Amino acid sequence: MKRPSVLLLAIGLAALPAMVAAQIGLPGVPGAGAVIDRVMKTLTLDQIEGADPVNLADRLVDARLARIDALVSRHRDLIERDERDEPAVRGVLLVTGASAEQIATATRGGFAVIGRETIAGIDIDYHMLSVPAGESLARAIKRARKLLPGAEVSADHLYFASGPAPSLQAAALAATGRVKDSVNSSAIGLIDGGIARHPALTGRVEQSGFARGAPAPSAHGTAIASLIAGRGAIRGASPGTPLLVADIYGSDPAGGNAVAIARALGWMTARKVSVVTMSLVGPPNPLLQRAVGAARDRGVAIVAAVGNDGPAAPPAYPASYPGVIAVTGVDAKNRALPEAGRAMHLDYAAPGADMRAGAVNGATARVRGTSFAAPFVAGRLFAHYARPNPAARAAALARLTGEARDLGKKGPDKLYGNGLVCGDCATK
Repeated sequence: MKRPSVLLLAIGLAALPAMVAAQIGLPGVPGAGAVIDRVMKTLTLDQIEGADPVNLADRLVDARLARIDALVSRHRDLIERDERDEPAVRGVLLVTGASAEQIATATRGGFAVIGRETIAGIDIDYHMLSVPAGESLARAIKRARKLLPGAEVSADHLYFASGPAPSLQAAALAATGRVKDSVNSSAIGLIDGGIARHPALTGRVEQSGFARGAPAPSAHGTAIASLIAGRGAIRGASPGTPLLVADIYGSDPAGGNAVAIARALGWMTARKVSVVTMSLVGPPNPLLQRAVGAARDRGVAIVAAVGNDGPAAPPAYPASYPGVIAVTGVDAKNRALPEAGRAMHLDYAAPGADMRAGAVNGATARVRGTSFAAPFVAGRLFAHYARPNPAARAAALARLTGEARDLGKKGPDKLYGNGLVCGDCATK
């Protein structure tokens, strides 16, 4: 990865929030989010809205690089870069598709098996190997790929939903209980931070932790939840719908990793969730790709935001995986957000600016970013697809496209996808 100059780093640090996640201007989750919050300054929403698009794109590129530097430098004991300079869990390799003989070869090469798992709900098998002492993650990946031809070897990459945050000490976790499983009820799945108690969230909520210290209340997760199922001060796209929430961050600086997301997808698949939304971005990862594919094969519709790292950033994942419903954001005048990232494809746009969402203190907060567009699409899709059924998913998406408002060039385009969903859902 090309490193920015000291001057560009200084500009990025002074001017832009940490936007690995698909959101801007909202409190983040504990752990990784809190780490970045202490290092990065905040570009106000007014500054973003008034910025020159070309200048903003350059600053977003600088900020992405600075953000990764900040995170790795503050947690070198837990996080390091892979061979592509992406942040990942230190000293850990993920291996899928390897035979027992190949794993034995890896152990003779100095790697140690620290875990083997079949992820419940999606039946994905993988091994977790430790990197030999003194060897970098980047070098270990290259060496392991030579030792294990045909297998998929990668780091346990990190995916983030973080931003400038006030203290969350006063936030209380939303009351949680089991969401009933029956042919007459279902829930929308949310993979993010935990959600806080909020008066707009009156429906049933079940939360489970997939990281140290999880579930814990987060501002990002709470805002997303309110835009899905809120009632009252914040009205979501599917008011009162039960939520199944997977907190993949907790208090762990290395939370939000590929393994945590894959396990969360397995949990939701096993619980017969039909729609899962993720406002997270990061690099491609073989284990995550397999998990996404396995969940989709079982009927899950996965919605993901394209991120806010700008059009010059690498394609965002999981939004870029085949079959994942990629969502971008627009402002109150239906203009595409200039900070929106990109994916290998784009399916829909939804409101992502000039609006409010639920805050962890029980009030509301102004929000902006593609993070807040994805839950609107998930909520509307759930109206057409309440039970997982691979044979019915295409028809449900066709109905969702039928209610979308065509923007830009006639028909599907690269700026708005199939059109604007839930255009009147934003709480002004």
